[in-house]
Amino acid sequence: QVQLVASGGGLVQPGGSLRLSCAASTSIFRFNFMAWYRQAPGEQLTLVALITNNGGIDYADSVKVRFTISRDAAKNTVYLQMSSLNADDTAIYYCNAHSYWPVHDDWGQGTQVTVSS
Repeated sequence: QVQLVASGGGLVQPGGSLRLSCAASTSIFRFNFMAWYRQAPGEQLTLVALITNNGGIDYADSVKVRFTISRDAAKNTVYLQMSSLNADDTAIYYCNAHSYWPVHDDWGQGTQVTVSS
């Protein structure tokens, strides 16, 4: 059973920054990609950013330029650096580890990000 522990959320003012961390209990290269998703109140879960095991990166249009996904393989950790935060970024952020074969998803427990003055 893979464990993903997300941390780093909190309350931040508009325009501020936060860095989320997702620590995996196993090598992150075991997965085809790792990703951050978010779910705002009353909204569906949406993909924010992903990083593939060979270093490919993709972002949701709404966070391009403002967010950066990265990883530290030695720490089995994936990060999401968020800057220029606004109220629309308020959500619970979930870490995900995805495997193609067999198809499987592991999820972290979620970390709340609230952007408010």
